Amino acid sequence: MTKIFNPLYFKVILYIFLTVYGIITVIPFLWAFSASFKPLSEIINGEFNFIPKHFTLDNYKQIFLQEPLFGRWFFNSVIIGVSVTILNLLFNSMAGYALARLHFQGKRFWFFLILAVLAVPAQITLIPTFLILKAIGWLNSYPGMIVPSMVNATFIFMMRQFFVNFPRELEEAAQLDGLNAWGIFWYIVLPLAQPALAAQAVFVFMGSWNNFLLPIVILFDPEMFTLPLGLNTFKGQYISYWNYIMAASMVFTLPGLGIYAFFNRYFIQSVTFTGGKG
Repeated sequence: MTKIFNPLYFKVILYIFLTVYGIITVIPFLWAFSASFKPLSEIINGEFNFIPKHFTLDNYKQIFLQEPLFGRWFFNSVIIGVSVTILNLLFNSMAGYALARLHFQGKRFWFFLILAVLAVPAQITLIPTFLILKAIGWLNSYPGMIVPSMVNATFIFMMRQFFVNFPRELEEAAQLDGLNAWGIFWYIVLPLAQPALAAQAVFVFMGSWNNFLLPIVILFDPEMFTLPLGLNTFKGQYISYWNYIMAASMVFTLPGLGIYAFFNRYFIQSVTFTGGKG
């Protein structure tokens, strides 16, 4: 029995399982990457091959040179994604710190209200959001896409939990040096919250970048489309141009991979920070 539960055997089994799972996960991405270099006829013939029989760059030429709005869709997604991420990092962190450290009337009420919001599916708020944006004239606009998404109850709760475990000694030392609550938050707490901010930035940016429901509800001018909505235009009633969709999807995934690669080092710091507290 001792040999069966040997930690080394368990680790080997775990790594085998993770390797198989990783291969299964990456296969669809590799096929999509391969399909982006195939003509449409080769994609729809039903053959499952990773190496294109008729390698072509026409799909990428089509979306960059022949599709006049692709660049605008990419620009719209970048502007909205970056703006939503920055605003979330600021406001979610401020709210989380206030709930964790400050004392004010109604603190418990606001905390439980945020927890209640977590139980509300985002789809339920789409129609009220549309009606409010229509009333103030923000349909088909950048503010209409950015403002409803500039705070997130999930990440307010996450930042609150991070700040609850933040060392009070650092704040007390800063307070002795004459910093007020805002100065402590801005100059001491926020720079040391980089691991939590990095995790939040990745999830918020990816959520905004991949968002399809909100754009399809409030955007109706093709020039204001984001990439997910723009990619949908390659699908027709009788034919879908999967070669263009695959090529555009590869371009679509690059910013997400880039932001994850950039913030990956902060995830390692997160482990160090958590483990080094003692």
